[in-house]
Amino acid sequence: MKKKLLSVITVGVLFTLVGCGGSGSTNSSSGSSGSEKAKSTEKVDITSVGSTALQPLVEKVAEIYMTDNPNYTITVQGGGSGTGLTQVSTGAVDIGNSDVYAEEKDGIDASKIEDHKVAVVGVAPVVNQEVGVKNLTSEQLKDIFTGKVTNWKEVGGKDQKIELINRASGSGTRATFEKWGIGGAKAAKGQEQDSSGTVRKIVSETPGAISYLAFSYIDDSIIGLSIDNVEPKDKNVLDNSWKIWAYEHMYTKKDANANVTAFLDYIKSDDVQKNVVNKLGYIAISDMKVERDLDGTIK
Repeated sequence: MKKKLLSVITVGVLFTLVGCGGSGSTNSSSGSSGSEKAKSTEKVDITSVGSTALQPLVEKVAEIYMTDNPNYTITVQGGGSGTGLTQVSTGAVDIGNSDVYAEEKDGIDASKIEDHKVAVVGVAPVVNQEVGVKNLTSEQLKDIFTGKVTNWKEVGGKDQKIELINRASGSGTRATFEKWGIGGAKAAKGQEQDSSGTVRKIVSETPGAISYLAFSYIDDSIIGLSIDNVEPKDKNVLDNSWKIWAYEHMYTKKDANANVTAFLDYIKSDDVQKNVVNKLGYIAISDMKVERDLDGTIK
């Protein structure tokens, strides 16, 4: 399965993402269209930090938005969902990107921040191309990640040691995978990485490696495993046939500056959802045939 992250929209602009700082803006006249905003000359600074699974989407939309609104500087950084939620809660940044609900993170007062769902992301177990396995049962997947199975030959693959690559604690991708991929179990100890891009590189280069990534990061350098003969594809997420998925959240303070909420409204607009979100390997919320609440209930 091949997802090309940066080949969606050609934008004739070169921009620089600057260092972290939740400065926001003092301009209160927002909510207008992109063309109207472009007429403004007042400088607007927005900082968005957190989920690396969501980072490519936010970066691309920020690029387009800054092209239409050259008075904007939008900084986008990773660091993981936990970092995003913590920093937006303390006011250190304007937007905290997260793969999980704020209520699921210890130490976060969800009542003080506002949830903006901007997309859905599928998450899949991924392996090195040479392990000899393309499909696992749910039980086999759990056994691998909890350390009960340690050699690929035990699940029909090569006689090769399984190398676990986990995201660091605080990662929303890890929380999503552990909750929906291995039934709430805690993954066994293994190498830990902070970045989805780094995970992909390590899995592609490490014999016997297995990890998990958002669909948007899966390319021809690795294999996205099917589970119980269900392929990790967007169409299977839509009706919950593929159960390892999450909403992508962009959290703000309850009293967020109007320029910040205008940027979020742009991300949630039909044009961006149809022409950017889907083409970058994410799923537009409006395309989903089911809803899943905080408790995991499917509607």
